[in-house]
Amino acid sequence: MTTIHINGVQLGFESFGDPKHPLILCVGGTTMLSWPDALCEKLALAGCHVVRYDLRDSGESTTVDPMNPPYNLRDLASDAIALARALDERPAHLAGIGVGGMVAQVATLDSPQSFCALTLFGTRPVAPGPVDEDLPDHDQEVMGKLFSSAMPDWTDQNAVAEHAAQGGVILGNDPDEARTLASRIWERTTENSPPAHMANQMGIVFSKLDCAPRWREQLKTLNLPTLVIHGAKDPFFPVGNAHALAREIPHAKLLVLEQASTAIPATNIQEVATAMLQLEGS
Repeated sequence: MTTIHINGVQLGFESFGDPKHPLILCVGGTTMLSWPDALCEKLALAGCHVVRYDLRDSGESTTVDPMNPPYNLRDLASDAIALARALDERPAHLAGIGVGGMVAQVATLDSPQSFCALTLFGTRPVAPGPVDEDLPDHDQEVMGKLFSSAMPDWTDQNAVAEHAAQGGVILGNDPDEARTLASRIWERTTENSPPAHMANQMGIVFSKLDCAPRWREQLKTLNLPTLVIHGAKDPFFPVGNAHALAREIPHAKLLVLEQASTAIPATNIQEVATAMLQLEGS
C-alpha cells in the first residue's frame, strides 16, 4: 500500500498484478478494503492491473474534517478520473461499491473518455438522502435495529470490531467477515479519533457531503460496457435500485447475488470476478 498526490490531496492505494496489464480501478466505499483481497487477486491473476483506493477522509488518504468535508461529490469523481490517468494512459475499467458506486457513476459521466467499462456494486442512481418515488428506500425496520444499537468507543479496536459483527448480523452479512474487515479498517485509520473512525467504518462523511446536482437523468448517455451487481438481501440500498440502474444505463448487465446483502461474500468472489472479466472482453 502506498499513497499518491492527486488534486491537492494524498490518496491511499494498493496495486495487484502487472501495471502493464489493463487497469481496473476500484473506488472504495469508503475505504479500499470494501473490495475484498481475494477478488482483487483473482482479477490480477486473470491478467488485470487492479488498483483499489481510499476515498478522502478514509484509510491512508488525506483526512481533514469528516464532519465538515471541504469537498463535494464532484471532487471525489475528479479524484477517480485523475488517478486513472496517472496510473495508465489507456481508458480504465472503473468499479465502485456502495457510496463509491455513486462516485464511479459521476466520474464516468464527467469524463467518459477516461473509462472503458463500469462495474457498480450495491449502489443506487441518486445521492444519499431522500430517494425518488420509484426507488426503494432503506428498509426502515432493519435501519431501526441497526441505528438503535449503542455506538462503540470508536477508539477501541475490539469494541469497533464487535459492533461491526453485530451490524453484520442485522444487515445479513457474515458477522465474522464483518468483524475482521472492521478491525483491518480500524488499523488503517490514520487519525485515532471518533469522527475519523466513524468516517472509515460507516461512511458518515456522505451524510455531510454536497452531492448536487443530480446525475440520474444523464445515465442514459453512458456508452460503455456496464455491469450492475447487487445483493438480493441488501436492506440498505434494496435491489430495486440495481434494477433501475440496469434499466437506465444502456445495455447494462445485471447480476443479482441471491444470498448477498451489502458486502461481497467470500462465496461469490469467483462469480463476481468472472462477470467483471467478461465485461473486460466486451
